[in-house]
Amino acid sequence: MALLSVADALARVLDGLAPLEAERVAIEDARGRVLAEDLAARVTQPPFDASAMDGYAVRAADVTSLPATLRLIGVAAAGAGFRGRVGEGEAVRIFTGAPVPEDADTVVIQENTEEANGVVTIKEAVPRRHIRPRGQDFSEGEVLLLAGTRLGARELILAAAMNHAKVAVRRRPKVAILATGDEVTPPGSELGPDQIVSSVPYGLAALIEAEGSEAMRLGIAKDDAESLVTLARAGRAADILLTIGGASVGERDLVASALKSEGLKLDFAKIAMRPGKPLLYGRMGVQRVLGLAGNPVSALVSAHVFLKPMLRRMLGLAEKVGPLPEAILGVALEANGPRQHYLRAVSEWGDDGSRIVSPLPSQDSSLVADLARADCLILREPDTEALSPGARVRIVPLDGD
Repeated sequence: MALLSVADALARVLDGLAPLEAERVAIEDARGRVLAEDLAARVTQPPFDASAMDGYAVRAADVTSLPATLRLIGVAAAGAGFRGRVGEGEAVRIFTGAPVPEDADTVVIQENTEEANGVVTIKEAVPRRHIRPRGQDFSEGEVLLLAGTRLGARELILAAAMNHAKVAVRRRPKVAILATGDEVTPPGSELGPDQIVSSVPYGLAALIEAEGSEAMRLGIAKDDAESLVTLARAGRAADILLTIGGASVGERDLVASALKSEGLKLDFAKIAMRPGKPLLYGRMGVQRVLGLAGNPVSALVSAHVFLKPMLRRMLGLAEKVGPLPEAILGVALEANGPRQHYLRAVSEWGDDGSRIVSPLPSQDSSLVADLARADCLILREPDTEALSPGARVRIVPLDGD
């Protein structure tokens, strides 16, 4: 029986997933959150004609013939504007950000003037310059940020400038991480004769949190159904239960059988992917269950391919899904087999700015040092022919991972 393709498996995993409910948060707590509704400006920016420079506010008609000597009648500063009008032969000392006084239509920069005894001499001027007109940036009621936008530094500056103290954002998806296996123990432990350190939960938690979601580490279940079910129950409030190890079909791979007693409806347990062939997916009521292989590389690659799209769908991200970026292959690759292959690779940059990628010498799915060295994955479709150096390949960047 043919294994399920990566594309078909991803379609099943995403089927029925919808953005989570909205909540309102203070803007200072909104970094990395995803807008749940369009955001319109509550003010006009700037709210008045404002000076773009330090200098003098004048009428253009008074500086057409230079030099011109004008009488100073006041000062306009940011937050303390001049309330009078500028008449013929008059000028107002003005500072950046201050409202331009009524009837003035030009700001002369201070470097082009001389001031003494209550008068200012204009030596050089460009009529109708150095003024930011009211509404130049945006106007009240204008929609500037759309639902599905992730709020970073630039977006938060804009939202604050639009006079929003709170914003409606999607609730963060909660992911409960459950490691399994008698052989794994937490970092810092004294290792027994047959034990290894449990490392995968920490990398997955980092990936989850980087995606704007919440990670809950449930601990390590022993290789028995009771231990696994007990810890899984502690994560029932999560949107996704993410298990590590035990997703295959060996005698000690108990995830699917143990969770069936909790109502797991299994969709699939194997896919045509390398690494990551053992991939379990199903539902326990409204909770999604994604079971990853225990090998660190398999787990992290599977998380990039399946978990990240799940989280982004639940956050309602409006990111455009385009083709994967391409790079130039630095070495020859032999023909690929029947599974979609994700090869860990490192990049170098050509003189023309092109990205040249070469797979690491070993693709063993347990090698975490090589995993940390890689900055991308080379994607090989099933049953593709051998490639020569210089061929173009699709990649999954890991640069920000």
